[in-house]
Amino acid sequence: MSKKSEVKKAEWFEKEDFWNNYGPIMFDTARWAEAPTVAKSVCKIAGLGKGSKILDAGCGPGRISVELASLGLEVTGVDLIQSELDAAAESANAEGVDLELIKADLRTFSTEKKFDCAINLYTSFGYCDTIDEDAQILKSIFNSLRDGGFFILENISREIAIKNFTEGEWFERAGKTVLTDFSVVGAWEGLRSRWILIDNESGERIEHEFVQRLYSAVELKRIMLRIGFTSVEIYGDFDFSPYNQNARTMVIVARK
Repeated sequence: MSKKSEVKKAEWFEKEDFWNNYGPIMFDTARWAEAPTVAKSVCKIAGLGKGSKILDAGCGPGRISVELASLGLEVTGVDLIQSELDAAAESANAEGVDLELIKADLRTFSTEKKFDCAINLYTSFGYCDTIDEDAQILKSIFNSLRDGGFFILENISREIAIKNFTEGEWFERAGKTVLTDFSVVGAWEGLRSRWILIDNESGERIEHEFVQRLYSAVELKRIMLRIGFTSVEIYGDFDFSPYNQNARTMVIVARK
């Protein structure tokens, strides 16, 4: 075995420049507007009330974290990108709520605090190089929960990706023209996304391509059960609607 130290390459989602450029495109006005409803749905699903401890795993700019804190929950947000954590802190300060914010990689995150609930929302899962790394994120979240605690995962599934597939589109947002191109990887094992941003004033153009691994709902359920969750239920939205041909998204509710 070689004794030479290996330098692990930085994944695209670890790069702050990506989030500085693409964050305003992903977290648009509509996404912020839906946050209060999503936060209330999370509380209803997990039976949370004032003082409940919740982990926002991949909190980004605090879109959901701030709303949960405003409902009286004790919120810990974890993210890998410092600028996103700074934005979450700024939002919390503006709303007059407290957040505990931690810079950490969810693949290796650990805490002695045990949470009543953990969330990972808005298609924030499936970007690691390997299935094992994805599973490690789920294991870290599992370990952070108290016995009987809930984990709520919202994500694009293979089924939803097939149902809603489009080869691309263009739109205007945040002062930029956005062009997207989508293609299937393997036998619907992943979705390749290519995003081009053109600044409407300067004409500056930046481009980024990434692949999200696609899991079927049943595949994720089996992985979670192997990790140790005692129950895993699958819904088509936060309102407990069925996960069928009419599903808007995939919402998995797991219990430790």
